Amino acid sequence: MKHLTLVVMAAGMGSRFGGLKQITPVDQDGNFLIDYSVYDAIRAGFERVVFIIKKENLEDFKQTIGKRLEDKIEVCYSFQEMKNVPSFVKIPEDRVKPWGTVHAILSAKDAILDSFAVINADDFYGSDSYKIIADYLKTSDSSNEHISIPYPFCNVSSPYGFVKRGVLFFEQNKVQKILECNVGYQDGKVLAKPLDGSEPFFIEEDHPVSMNIFGFKKSILPKLEEYFVTFMKKNQENLESAEALLPIFLEEYLEKNEFELIYQTSKGTWLGMTYKEDLEEVKKKINELKMNGEYPDHLWQEYH
Repeated sequence: MKHLTLVVMAAGMGSRFGGLKQITPVDQDGNFLIDYSVYDAIRAGFERVVFIIKKENLEDFKQTIGKRLEDKIEVCYSFQEMKNVPSFVKIPEDRVKPWGTVHAILSAKDAILDSFAVINADDFYGSDSYKIIADYLKTSDSSNEHISIPYPFCNVSSPYGFVKRGVLFFEQNKVQKILECNVGYQDGKVLAKPLDGSEPFFIEEDHPVSMNIFGFKKSILPKLEEYFVTFMKKNQENLESAEALLPIFLEEYLEKNEFELIYQTSKGTWLGMTYKEDLEEVKKKINELKMNGEYPDHLWQEYH
């Protein structure tokens, strides 16, 4: 029997949003987006949640999110600390940020016991995505295959500006590449501007883009460790700003045929708070989902 873990990347401060957006209430009961993610994960069959946070935020998380969840699912905490790097790395004195999403997952590796899903703390993915991942992880026999849950870009855009999205390139249901881009509407079309500086290109409104929600077998962890060591060696002259990002890891290892990444586009609602102006829209959408019966009026008070 496979035990599923939800890994929540929550160590980042929301610079564009203007605060610790992971603990920003989105409903009348003071619940956060993380509450809805965990609620959906429990309904899909996940049994443990691991929050990847900064150590200094531990008490905030325990007193808010943690105490609401501890009697509903096993709760663990892992710390993404800048000092958790290979011994050969000399950390720059002015480095403040952690080392990216690859480093985040590796920070939780000791708490990951079996197959797991990875999500951003400040995104709402909808119940459909957790059901897809749980069904896949419970039934897939291949240790060398993982799953990505993208969304049509038109469902994950922001009216307040360009947003960072991973544009999928694929054949049939298998991902060939995920290219990190700033994506937004320009003159009525959707323009993707690659973060690597390559030529911008247009995509269709419904083109699948990654929102950093994946289902992984535990076999991914040694490959992430290998990649991170190599990344740090390659970037020793750029350690003030270098970040090891999950989509770039996936792109590199897919190109080397180290594993396969299938995808299934979510039909669910995605919500996020990239900009401060997004908050009111998120609250409105959450309320609409409750009115449509997808969530109870009081999330945890009515939990069974």
